[in-house]
Amino acid sequence: MFEKQIGIDLGTVNVLVYVRGKGVVLQAPSVVAISVRDNKIVAVGRDAAEMIGRVPESIEVARPVRDGVIADYVVTEAMLRHFIRTVIGRNPLLRPQIMMSTPKGVTSVERRAVYDAAIQAGAKEAYLIPEPLAAAIGAGLPVHTPTGNMVVDIGGGTSEAAVVSMNDIVVWSSVRVGGNRIDQAIMGYVRKKYNLIIGEQTAEELKIQIGSALPLEDELRMDVRGRDQVSGLPKTIQVTSEEVTEAMADPFSAIVATVRQTLERTPPELASDIIDRGIVLTGGCAQIRNVDALLTKETGVPCFVAENPIACVAIGAGRALENLEVMRRFLPTV
Repeated sequence: MFEKQIGIDLGTVNVLVYVRGKGVVLQAPSVVAISVRDNKIVAVGRDAAEMIGRVPESIEVARPVRDGVIADYVVTEAMLRHFIRTVIGRNPLLRPQIMMSTPKGVTSVERRAVYDAAIQAGAKEAYLIPEPLAAAIGAGLPVHTPTGNMVVDIGGGTSEAAVVSMNDIVVWSSVRVGGNRIDQAIMGYVRKKYNLIIGEQTAEELKIQIGSALPLEDELRMDVRGRDQVSGLPKTIQVTSEEVTEAMADPFSAIVATVRQTLERTPPELASDIIDRGIVLTGGCAQIRNVDALLTKETGVPCFVAENPIACVAIGAGRALENLEVMRRFLPTV
C-alpha cells in the first residue's frame, strides 16, 4: 500500500519520472556535471544542462545516455539515484518498484546495464519495457485489443516505429537518429553556409523556435550568435525557417525511411487498421512543426501528434507497472 510505483523514461536528452497516483512529477535533462579533479558530481539535470559549453577544463559536462543506451554506467546510476531521491525522498520506508524504458533495438548487455543501474539506484524491483510499447500505452492507444496501433517515437537519440497489438510489438524498425542528430545537422549547415560555429544549445533553440519539417507559408527568422570561423571573432547572423528545414532534411529522411520500412513489413490485417486509425507520433521531436504533415505526405497514412508527446513513454511505463500482472509476460527478460 505504501510502496511507490515509478515509471522512468531514461532518454538521451531528458529523464521523465511518473509516479502512480500523481502523474509525471519530474522532467529534467539527462546531463551530469563532474569535477575532473576529484571525480565528484557537481550538478545534475537542469543545473548541469546550463553549463554545456560554458565551463572550464576542471569541470566535465556529460550525457551518460547516448543513442538511448547507457554510455557511462557509474554516472547514469548516480543520476538515477538523484532523480529517484528527488521524487520519493532521501530515506523512504520502502524501496520503490520501477519500470524503465529502453529502445526496442538494444542488446541484452545494454538491457542488463539499465536493469542494474535501476537496482543500484535504489529500486526494490526493476522491470524493462520497450519504448514504442510504453509510448503506445502512454498515448492512450487500445494496445490490449487485436487491432493494429502504430506509434512512431522520435526521441533525442533514437527514432522507433512499431505496430502494437495484444500488448506486444508485432513489427518494428529503429534508427539511431533523433533530436541530437538534428541539432548536429543544423550546426553543420550554419558552419558550411555562413562560416559560423554555433553551440548545441543554439542549434536546439533554432530547431524549437523556427524549425519545421516542411517549408512554412510565412517564413520565420531568428538572430543567431556564434564565432566566425575565419576571423575567430563573435558574430551575429539571421537564419530563416527555410534554411532550418533544409538543414533538417537528411535526419528526417532517415526517420521517414524507418516508418516506411515498418509499414512494408506490417501484416495486411493490421495495415488496414493503421490506415483507418492513423499513426500516432510521440517523443520530444514530434513537437517540431509539420512532422505529422511530412510523414502523412511521405507514407500516405494520416499521422497525428499525441497529447503531451514528450511524456508518453514515462506515462506508459508507469501504467504498465500498475497493470503488471497482465504485462509481465510481454516484458523482455533481463
